[in-house]
Amino acid sequence: MILGGSIFSRTHETDGRLKDGVTGLWGGAQIQTAPHASFTEKQTQRVESEDQEGNRKVKLVENELKCLIPLESSQIKTDFDLAHRQKGLLWYATYKVKYAGQYRFVNDSGKARDITISFPFPDKQAVYDDFVFRAHGKEWKFAPTPSGGIVNGVVSLAPGEAVQVEVGYRSQGLDSWRYQFGSGVGEVKNFQLSMDTNFRDIDFPADGLAPGVKEKIATGWRLTWDYKHLVSGANIGMVMPQKLQPGPLAGEIAYFAPVSLLFFMVAMLVIGVMKQIDIHPMHFAFISAAFFAFHLLLAYLADQLEFIWAFGLSAAVSVFLVVSYLRLIFGNRFAFGYAGLAQVVYLVLFSYAFFFKGLTGLTITVGAILTLFVLMQVTAKVNWKQVFEQKQRANDG
Repeated sequence: MILGGSIFSRTHETDGRLKDGVTGLWGGAQIQTAPHASFTEKQTQRVESEDQEGNRKVKLVENELKCLIPLESSQIKTDFDLAHRQKGLLWYATYKVKYAGQYRFVNDSGKARDITISFPFPDKQAVYDDFVFRAHGKEWKFAPTPSGGIVNGVVSLAPGEAVQVEVGYRSQGLDSWRYQFGSGVGEVKNFQLSMDTNFRDIDFPADGLAPGVKEKIATGWRLTWDYKHLVSGANIGMVMPQKLQPGPLAGEIAYFAPVSLLFFMVAMLVIGVMKQIDIHPMHFAFISAAFFAFHLLLAYLADQLEFIWAFGLSAAVSVFLVVSYLRLIFGNRFAFGYAGLAQVVYLVLFSYAFFFKGLTGLTITVGAILTLFVLMQVTAKVNWKQVFEQKQRANDG
């Protein structure tokens, strides 16, 4: 348990520092918000006030009112390229994303307007290559310039005139990607988003919308969200699949070590009784040390090798230590046929149960019940009184 605590401590101490480094290189989780279009209209208000003498004064104050124009349609295509990267005892789900969007806005104000189209970037700290921001059939009144995580472009539109805005970029992020329609519950018209992945283990945010169409492609999935008229406060997203984390997994295995050892020791005691082999407490001490060599070696190989290789090498070393020791004392049959097999079951297989996320407890419980069943069956006819009397006589002699 001390070793398990040490592994978790190493993992958590380095996670913050290493994750900051990964985020600095790759960016963080991206949240792409839909663009919006607006115009400003001057509005005059009458403001009444009184002076110290009680004379009433009226002043006209001119304010600028920001008015939004509707987003009539959205056609979006995204392409994700996932590549896990290991830092220390943890894997990080980094990805590249290619984004292409076509948005249509309509000036429904009834007047000719200068419309400002604003496109927010999904992450202010990320890098955007091959960036495209153009209005089809229109010239920007001013060259669009990014500022404060948003790029703005201004076009002139006649009453009822529409403009098609194209946006595209290549970027990269970490852990998850989301598309947000806006803040709160809103109306979405003629929306389609297509998402291609290079992985098959897909997952969606708890508050996200599931795709309407799922199609297998050569590299992974093609997911499509298609809505004609949606009113919702939810969003669309993808949670990147995570690899087995070496640090937490090694820590959990180390925490379970005393239980695993207990099963192994009980099995060895029963085998000793059944085969009339006297295993001395010093033998158990050395066997226990060799058993724990697996957990100690795994703790320090976890960030040096692929975890499955670190697991296999650590298990092989531990089994070799136990079997080679018992072979010299009790012979090959006992060492390989009984002790080695028991160690494979209670060390290797029980520890391997932690690879099955969500099923670990069930797997170990089934193993414990099967162990109890086997021990009860093989010892049912053992005369325990006679066994302990023989043991006492041997000790007295």
